[in-house]
Amino acid sequence: MDGTFHEDFGGVARVFRRQLRRTSGGAAVAVYHRGEAVVDLWGGWKDADERWASDTVAMCFSTTKGVVSTALHVLADRGQVDYDAPVARYWPEFAQNGKEHTTVRHVLTHSAGLHRLRSIIDSAHHMLDWEHMTEALAAARPAYEPGTRHGYHALTYGWLVGEIVRRVSGVPIAEFVRRELAEPLGMDGLYIGLPASERHRVSPLGPMGIPRPRHEPFRTIEREIGRGLGLAISALPGPVSTRRLVNALVPRGVEDVLWGADVMDAEIPAANGFFTARSLARMYAMLAGGGILDGTRILSERTVELISQRQRTGMDLVLVAPMDWRLGYHRVITACGNVGQGFGHFGFGGSGAWADPERDLAIAMVCSRGTGTPVGDARMLTLGAAAVRCAERREPQSRDGYRSQVPHSAA
Repeated sequence: MDGTFHEDFGGVARVFRRQLRRTSGGAAVAVYHRGEAVVDLWGGWKDADERWASDTVAMCFSTTKGVVSTALHVLADRGQVDYDAPVARYWPEFAQNGKEHTTVRHVLTHSAGLHRLRSIIDSAHHMLDWEHMTEALAAARPAYEPGTRHGYHALTYGWLVGEIVRRVSGVPIAEFVRRELAEPLGMDGLYIGLPASERHRVSPLGPMGIPRPRHEPFRTIEREIGRGLGLAISALPGPVSTRRLVNALVPRGVEDVLWGADVMDAEIPAANGFFTARSLARMYAMLAGGGILDGTRILSERTVELISQRQRTGMDLVLVAPMDWRLGYHRVITACGNVGQGFGHFGFGGSGAWADPERDLAIAMVCSRGTGTPVGDARMLTLGAAAVRCAERREPQSRDGYRSQVPHSAA
């Protein structure tokens, strides 16, 4: 483990060190409290031959949604986007098949009825083509009347929000994130897709979940078994719909796209954000601080207050869990319970980031190995709990306290 941490946040460092010992690959964690960077740690392995470095970036799957949501809020804060306006005001082609009155708020709260992806594209390779995806979503029919229910728009969310940003600002979402978030806040690790000049920094994704067969005959058998099990489970009574989950998260061939080299050239704003923990934590520290960090204001206090409020409660149709959707973020859970005022977004594989305005606290973790749910695993829960405990014990005068430099060591 390498990096620095404030003595008041030694609990986060201890948890992170234990995690590095128990998990293959590498990771990084960063924490801000009262606008101060109090944890900046990394460790493990970037790849088979090289250790994780201070500037290593990792693809963070759904953690990306929190970044693109923040980008849209910049436009709303300037009065260029109205949350309750129809999406078609900014994207006229969207007004098809019952979506004429679908609002920006519906999109941000996963209540637009557009979670289905497998139904509208026949191959995940279309995910690499922005125009194809936005045209398919503009023509799609909602699964339910927008605003009446909510179901996690696991992959479609990125193109929906990203196209609104593109239509209003005139630039692609990746460029907007760079201009309006990364550069003003001095971040060197906040990308949608990854420029060729930065690819030497990336930690390749490792195995996540159950290993998959290598040879095509076995892959064919695996697909058939999976299809049969999915149909059988879907027929069982209860709230879980495997078909709905697969439709939202697993278009045909998705593993070849998300684990392929071409993913760095594309904009898939619900999944292919490449981040450092340090940059993610800075963005969320700005949100935790009421829209300002280090004297740079990105959002007004009023907008931050608005986007942190719960919009949708009850069970999510896709995840079958109470996500308490805000405007582009979900509730924050830690190993010691909910963070009442917290909001953020976690991702498949374990990455995640959140802000807690009540404590003026922000935390982010990125990694290259993991398992778990579509929205994170236990590592972020335990790191978050440690950060909350440290913040609550911290004395007001300890802002300039002792900072520990971690010696380089095998984790």
